[in-house]
Amino acid sequence: MDGVSPKFVLPETFDGVRMEITGQLGMIWELVKAPVIVPLLQLAVYICLVMSVMLLCERVYMGIVIVLVKLFWKKPDKRYKFDPIHDDEELGSSNFPVVLVQIPMFNEREVYKLSIGAACGLSWPSDRLVIQVLDDSTDPTVKQMVEMECQRWASKGINIRYQIRENRVGYKAGALKEGLKRSYVKHCEYVVIFDADFQPEPDFLRRSIPFLMHNSNIALVQARWRFVNSDECLLTRMQEMSLDYHFTVEQEVGSSTHAFFGFNGTAGIWRIAAINEAGGWKDRTTVEDMDLAVRASLRGWKFLYLGDLQVKSELPSTFRAFRFQQHRWSCGPANLFRKMVMEIIRNKKVRFWKKVYVIYSFFFVRKIIAHWVTFCFYCVVLPLTILVPEVYVPIWGSVYIPSIITILNSVGTPRSIHLLFYWILFENVMSLHRTKATLIGLFEAGRANEWVVTAKLGSGQSAKGNTKGLKRFPRIFKLPDRLNTLELGFAAFLFVCGCYDFVHGKNNYFIYLFLQTLSFFISGLGWIGTYVQ
Repeated sequence: MDGVSPKFVLPETFDGVRMEITGQLGMIWELVKAPVIVPLLQLAVYICLVMSVMLLCERVYMGIVIVLVKLFWKKPDKRYKFDPIHDDEELGSSNFPVVLVQIPMFNEREVYKLSIGAACGLSWPSDRLVIQVLDDSTDPTVKQMVEMECQRWASKGINIRYQIRENRVGYKAGALKEGLKRSYVKHCEYVVIFDADFQPEPDFLRRSIPFLMHNSNIALVQARWRFVNSDECLLTRMQEMSLDYHFTVEQEVGSSTHAFFGFNGTAGIWRIAAINEAGGWKDRTTVEDMDLAVRASLRGWKFLYLGDLQVKSELPSTFRAFRFQQHRWSCGPANLFRKMVMEIIRNKKVRFWKKVYVIYSFFFVRKIIAHWVTFCFYCVVLPLTILVPEVYVPIWGSVYIPSIITILNSVGTPRSIHLLFYWILFENVMSLHRTKATLIGLFEAGRANEWVVTAKLGSGQSAKGNTKGLKRFPRIFKLPDRLNTLELGFAAFLFVCGCYDFVHGKNNYFIYLFLQTLSFFISGLGWIGTYVQ
């Protein structure tokens, strides 16, 4: 024993233990794999395939309807009564209804002048227009700047009111609700809402209000958003592709077939009587706009979408701002679905097929299934099947269906069709956050009522949204303020799966996996968008 050195015994012992543990883990894996892992993963594949087919049917249905709408449907001014409002020297402005313009704000240092100036420039008799700036700012300097801007326009004869609250109860819904309580708006028939970065054209009211005046069953007229900074960076181009499909297809189809769609929260005109009948603004979710729209629809009101009436707005150009926005836009609808599904089912004022459209198409497929299948199938289940080759995934489910869905999505923004591949990778990354947000909303977990105002940078300060005067630095040249560990974790997972497929796989999924790994890695470091000074 004296001749044996301990420094040689310990490594051999550890090596034996390591081999023994590895062997035991391998045996456990083989014992569990066939009876447990393979069936569960195969079941997950089948569930994802069912969700993929549901989403495909929804996209095909929307595609067929939008083609029929464009070819055979009458224009809105032919389907509904529409008589332009003309200036009359004898009647003066009495033939114009009194309209309230609400502009909710929160520390909007960069854009407050844009929205206030655009609202004050609306072509409407000054004695029939009330502009209400609802400022919830917490920055005293910003509050002073906004108030001075309101005073400047008031000195020019514009009926503009500056309103502040002592607290931010209800956030935007609370501000809008409080604004409607003011005594000086009791004689207003309609209310127009513009977020702080929205800039309507002067003829906005003249092109929209007549639909409400001559059609007593219409509660809402929604305009389309036009993005002044869509060419600012790749992040804004990706957002434009998603939102253009929403406006070009989803809103148009809902308006044409069921006279229902989700109010977008801004660039829309409401009949105040419809708001009151529906129960007013509520802050029970972070999508107060959608909440009001569903409640008004259940009371028999109709909505009209005007695709050719466009309002300039700004897209988030930083990844952090975009993530917060997407959390609210995904969590809110899921939470609202949880709270209203039974109310929709029990409602007796709307026809059966409209209920089916609202519950299945509007909420379940678009707001929940679309996020779940994108993340679960393409970022989790499909990569796992590479590690467990016994699980069968049909090529029509992994390749053909997503390809068709992607092509159908591209109709909204034809000019960006060459960016479709980048858009797919980007949407898969964002599906991680959207899936998490929908689960938070459905189970009403901790962040269900989180409201973070989307930061604006004032990219549309010129008439055409020219941002050449701004000084930009790509994020890649800046150290990240905060690592997004969730994205980096999935990047590592997909990289391992890609390496395994490269060595042992037969379907060449590693090409997609490595590219998706790169997109998650870039997102994890926050190298998306621009850094503007």
